Amino acid sequence: MVLRVRLTLTAVLTLAAGHCAGQTPAPATCQRETALALERQGDNAAAEAAWKLCLESDPSNPEVYAHMGLVEARQEHYKEAVPLYRMALKLGPEISSVKLNLGLALFKSGELKQSIELFTELLNSQPLDSPQAIRLTTLLGMAHYGLGEHAEAIPYLKDAAAADAQNLELKLVLAHSCLWSKQYQCVLDAYHEILALDPNSAEAHMLAGEALDAKKDRAGAIQEFRAAIQANPNEPGVHLNLGYLLWAQSQFREAKAEFQTELDNSPNDAQAMTYLADAEVHLNQREAAQLLLEKASKIESGIALIHLDLGIVYSDSGRRDDAVRELKLAETLEPDNQNAHWRLGHIYQIAGDKDEAKAEFDKLHNLKNAVEDALGKTLIEAETKDKPAAEAPAVPNAK
Repeated sequence: MVLRVRLTLTAVLTLAAGHCAGQTPAPATCQRETALALERQGDNAAAEAAWKLCLESDPSNPEVYAHMGLVEARQEHYKEAVPLYRMALKLGPEISSVKLNLGLALFKSGELKQSIELFTELLNSQPLDSPQAIRLTTLLGMAHYGLGEHAEAIPYLKDAAAADAQNLELKLVLAHSCLWSKQYQCVLDAYHEILALDPNSAEAHMLAGEALDAKKDRAGAIQEFRAAIQANPNEPGVHLNLGYLLWAQSQFREAKAEFQTELDNSPNDAQAMTYLADAEVHLNQREAAQLLLEKASKIESGIALIHLDLGIVYSDSGRRDDAVRELKLAETLEPDNQNAHWRLGHIYQIAGDKDEAKAEFDKLHNLKNAVEDALGKTLIEAETKDKPAAEAPAVPNAK
């Protein structure tokens, strides 16, 4: 009896399903208020389904496309949101919020150039001091920054940082843009503003240190990197940078300690390993240097200094063929490295390979001449710049 009831129920359901499938479905109805309520509640999946019903009933409604784009964007489906916003704009260009939302979707999906075009158009239509203008200015600065267009980013980032004086992250982005576009005074100005908000910002001290180093103020740069270490001894790169400044002044023992500390913090940092090894070479610790260099080469083989120093230590230990191989690699990676040409020429000379030695020494001679010519030109330009206009050489008339 139970079996018969179950079979009968199954048959009824099957018939009902077949009967429903054969019917013409009722037209979808748009429950606009329901869809809006679901959006407000954050139920994106249900809101999306509700807006799709609206689209079926009114496929030319720009509001529906705009809200469907918004629902996709809230789920971080930015690429999917873009065509929906574009359709909304095509059908209803008067909906003011859609263009900004499209720009944001493009920005967040990595289409920065397209977002810049929209943000610029919107900014030109806004009062300069309005909250919307400030927001668009910030977005334009960050979009240019994301494209690596640091010089273009700076004016927007300056205005945005001035309007949001407590925004530390914005000031740091500005400082980085200034550094990468070689506007060093701009870096230092931002640095002082950052320290006013966060006196213990290791990153700010590092930025100032890099700017001062670029301005040839080595003492000031060292001071800033020491301050960065005091603020945060574990800041990535801080010991490497200080070590490099000391290394550049031939303070190899002090530099070695900094490189070692950086390596302790980041054991696979090939640069720290390489410079530590180079300091060991200068301190005549060849075995320690060799171990470090061979390890660094396995991590990152494209650093010319690794192969130059390996050429030196292999040559000193009588491994001529290995030394030649490494020095040739150093030359390939850094063709203007005079030390590599000299050492390779010296090895060839000792071995009696006169033609190979001459070729290397000729390259060295040409490089030295090129350096001297460039230096002479720079000095002449500097002297001319400092002379009064009457003493400066005449510029030929253009023809």
